[in-house]
Amino acid sequence: MTLKSERFTLATPTLDDRITGSLIGAAVGDALGGPVEGYSPEQIAERHGGRIHGIVGPWHGERWRTARPLAPYHKGDGHITDDTLMTHALIRVYARVRDHLDAYAIADHLVPDLISTPRWIPELEAAALPLQRIFLAEKWLVTRLHYGHHDPREAGYGNIVNCGAAMYMAPVGLVNAGHPEAAYAEALDIAGAHQSSYGREAAGVFAAAVAAACRPGATPTSVLEATLLLAKDGTRSAIEAVADVASGYTDFESALSPLRAAVAPFDTVGSDYRAPSLAARRASRLHAIEELPVALGMLIVGAGDYRHTVLGAVNYGRDCDSIATMAGAIAGALQGESAIPYDWAKRVAEASRLDLHAPALELAAVAREVFARDRERRRAHESAFALLTAEAR
Repeated sequence: MTLKSERFTLATPTLDDRITGSLIGAAVGDALGGPVEGYSPEQIAERHGGRIHGIVGPWHGERWRTARPLAPYHKGDGHITDDTLMTHALIRVYARVRDHLDAYAIADHLVPDLISTPRWIPELEAAALPLQRIFLAEKWLVTRLHYGHHDPREAGYGNIVNCGAAMYMAPVGLVNAGHPEAAYAEALDIAGAHQSSYGREAAGVFAAAVAAACRPGATPTSVLEATLLLAKDGTRSAIEAVADVASGYTDFESALSPLRAAVAPFDTVGSDYRAPSLAARRASRLHAIEELPVALGMLIVGAGDYRHTVLGAVNYGRDCDSIATMAGAIAGALQGESAIPYDWAKRVAEASRLDLHAPALELAAVAREVFARDRERRRAHESAFALLTAEAR
């Protein structure tokens, strides 16, 4: 496919800037998409008198506490959702382990974090256990690992196959910044505790996309190419199909329906997002989650521009908080924090009562420590291999 020219600043963001841009970019995308999650582009335009261009209030206004199907969550007004709650929880695991993670780290650290420590939940406007906010596909982690004592590497089998594992894998890509192959492998291991099939695959590919976006000189095209080198089965086919269509558009408004049509054959949920088909979210080698291909498609439509990319993801509707989380994480990693509108980030931080910089600072420190460990391990391997292959004297 032929992609359009891509807009970037001349400055090359540092590792710290890319990590900050990715994590804040993901949180802001999450907050923008939350209030319109589950609706179609047409419904969103009708409700808001046109396309969304920033932070908006709850779909049902002041009736958010009781209006179904969203009650009792205060989605909107700059509140992050479970995507960011899970992302920050994974960062806390990295901060404890201070090395690469695997499925056992999820069982040993993430699950206890979800069920033991109350934290501020913006959508509930209260401190509560994260378990009380996360969706059923994430509660599965607690059921299988804490109560069922399943092998963490296999605990994801039988769960809903959705974007639940993928939505919080940006930290894996950032710890493996510049090394998408390593990010893919680590995310697949971690996600084994949570998902199977194309849900697990999407987690690996999203982490790889974030890692690829951290490479100096990275562009939407290079990120796309990195994902296609790694993605398997329906996930790869869906990304190819969406990217091919996205390459013909420069404006998200005109791309909304074509991108949906491109991903529809791979999506099991169906046209009515709130009434999924009986075949929805079941394991398959032929299908893919919708969120990641569309996020990459919007990255291409927006030519890497953070605002355009994320607004496209938000106005797409359906699971748009997760789409915008992924799109925001990749675009933020490409360009750094300065690409994210300051007023959006400020309002999200204040409304959600979160320090959005603190997790980024912590993860940047961990990434450096992990790289140092990897370097020592690589040198030890090189030394051993050199001795093993030395000619007999």
